[in-house]
Amino acid sequence: MSDKSELLDELDTIFITKRKLNFNYFLYIFLILSFITMFSFPKVYITQQIYFQSRDISKLKREYETLKEENKIITASVEAIRFKNQILDTLF
Repeated sequence: MSDKSELLDELDTIFITKRKLNFNYFLYIFLILSFITMFSFPKVYITQQIYFQSRDISKLKREYETLKEENKIITASVEAIRFKNQILDTLF
């Protein structure tokens, strides 16, 4: 039985290499994650700011179009009142 266990233990050491986590490995992984975060954060931030700005621009454009239409209606109403007053003034 012991020969069998020794053979299995040796096979485990050959096929399964156990990697020990030391401080250098941890530091290496930490630096890689830091660089990934450092380079991806500005892209995410800029994309988010572009989205919010375009949303604000869209809202302002809708309000501008609405005010333009209201201005046309009010101008037509003022012209109608002006025309009515001019006709009434000439009749009296």
